[in-house]
Amino acid sequence: MLIYVLRKLLSVALLLVLVFTGAFFLMRLAPGGPFDAERALPPAIEKSIAARFQLDQPLLVQYGSYLADVFLRGDLRPSFSYRDTSVNQIIAETLPRSAALGAAALLLALLLGVPAGLLAAARRGRARDLALSALFALGLAVPNFVLATVLVLLFSFVLRWCPVAGFSSLRHLGLPSRALGVPLAAGVLEALGSPYIRTARAKGLTPRAVLARHALRAGLVPVVTYLGPAAAAILTGSLVVEKIFAIPGMGSFFVTSVMNRDYTLAMGVLLLYFGLLALLNALVDISLHLIDPRVELR
Repeated sequence: MLIYVLRKLLSVALLLVLVFTGAFFLMRLAPGGPFDAERALPPAIEKSIAARFQLDQPLLVQYGSYLADVFLRGDLRPSFSYRDTSVNQIIAETLPRSAALGAAALLLALLLGVPAGLLAAARRGRARDLALSALFALGLAVPNFVLATVLVLLFSFVLRWCPVAGFSSLRHLGLPSRALGVPLAAGVLEALGSPYIRTARAKGLTPRAVLARHALRAGLVPVVTYLGPAAAAILTGSLVVEKIFAIPGMGSFFVTSVMNRDYTLAMGVLLLYFGLLALLNALVDISLHLIDPRVELR
């Protein structure tokens, strides 16, 4: 186990270096720059701004210096768009909001998907199973930004039950967590639709025994396996959902940084996303090994 963890940490570090390298050169070589939207400035001021952000140095020198700051000193440097604010500060403020939204969406997905999946598995082929499958298939087909728009129109403007946007209380997590959690719940239900349930029922076991002895325990494996891609779906999907609901999380800041060509902020959020995904996938592998020792750690 220890060797696997060390090997995984090394692979995550190498992955982050590769992501950093590719993103750095793609951002620098793309047409335009972070200050093109500014009004025409005197050459002396432009030179001063370029020197402050080390944009006046050769490209390879910029790369080496930036790489050392990020991976040796943990300094993600100042943001180009938010003056006198470092990327470290922005991430420290926005990460808890995005984490709260992601946790609420995952909890909702598990609370909806696992009971529905177990019920459908125990009553495979019956009307209730078909209805649940059709309902959650619709959840998989509808993109989260479309679902978010429908939820806002229904619960905010028509029924007036939920606030439209913002992040000042737990009530503001209701709609965005549903927009992210419902498609994930559909995926959990699909993951639980395994053939071993039919075998258990063919043995003559009662529905309660099927759930307790087979579906509940064996169902943990596909659910845990699904959590890795589910986390990826939350991280990527929340980029748009946070923007729709005006949640000041990492997703909305990442979208703004890309639009404004804010190299340092985009790079910081990108590295954090990839690092979290790699670590979450490693935790999924370890969890599967603990649930079923026959699953080897590679």
